[in-house]
Amino acid sequence: MKLKNHNYLICVFFVLVIASCSKEDDIDPLYRQRMREFVTGISQYARANQPDFIVIPQNGIEIITDDGESNGPLNHAYMQAIDGHGQEDLFYGYNNDNELTPVDDADYLQTFLDVSKNAGKTILVTDYCSDRNFMEDSYTRNFEKGYVSFAADHRELDNIPSYPSQPFNSNSDHVNTLAQVKNFLYLINPGGYPSKGAFINAVIQTNYDLLIMDLFFDEITQFTQFEISQIKAKANGGVRLVVCYMSIGEAEDYRYYWQSSWEENRPEWLDKENPDWEGNYKVRYWIKEWQDIIYGNDESYIKKIIEAGFDGVYLDIIEAYEYYE
Repeated sequence: MKLKNHNYLICVFFVLVIASCSKEDDIDPLYRQRMREFVTGISQYARANQPDFIVIPQNGIEIITDDGESNGPLNHAYMQAIDGHGQEDLFYGYNNDNELTPVDDADYLQTFLDVSKNAGKTILVTDYCSDRNFMEDSYTRNFEKGYVSFAADHRELDNIPSYPSQPFNSNSDHVNTLAQVKNFLYLINPGGYPSKGAFINAVIQTNYDLLIMDLFFDEITQFTQFEISQIKAKANGGVRLVVCYMSIGEAEDYRYYWQSSWEENRPEWLDKENPDWEGNYKVRYWIKEWQDIIYGNDESYIKKIIEAGFDGVYLDIIEAYEYYE
């Protein structure tokens, strides 16, 4: 009798486990697919306006495959919509800045990044480290893997590092495609510069092949098409690409689109504030009203980026699907 009850309980346990797994299978692909569709919609709209527009999602690398496994089938629609992948903290900064990323975490990310690279996508890695030996190690490791990297000595991405004095793999080439990029600068917080002119002058004195920057110098002052054209000139006579940062998985209360009434009367798509980043709010990114802010019309964020003369867009908070899973 005890044996029968024991077997019964085992059967019940496994039924519950299977039911739980089935429920996860119903939920997980939903939010991941919604993010793929969001990015794909942005890409299709942007390229309809500017055919060679570059689209680079940052983090959330698992959604390149249908099942979220590195050996799973590629999601071809998503891969066709993008030109590369941005990855933070690959070798330094995963747990703490200026600290090696645990080997298991680095290896896990690399399995996906290599799949993307082998599919012809450019991999842009941002490691967070300030020790010169760590910065050199970061550049060396990424180069050996075939990734393009930037060793950021400020997590705030508000400065041009003084070391190295020239970008890793510096060159005077005219860079016209993402595949030609050999180095990049990630500088999205220009608040430390006294003026737009000072920011522009600082950038054009560098030889980075690619600059990732913001559309705005401050909360209200936007960079113009003429200013972006100035920024595209490298100091050594070459030409660089300039790509615009844009968060699509969170709303930011300092952006032009923000309405003060939302805090008391939140729209359906606006969710909780990110406890780690004041003023950043989770969004239900699949809801049309939020997507309309980002793309699809003449008042949208992406249209402003295109009209300002950027070569592409760098999409952040791709991994927002994890929050809803």
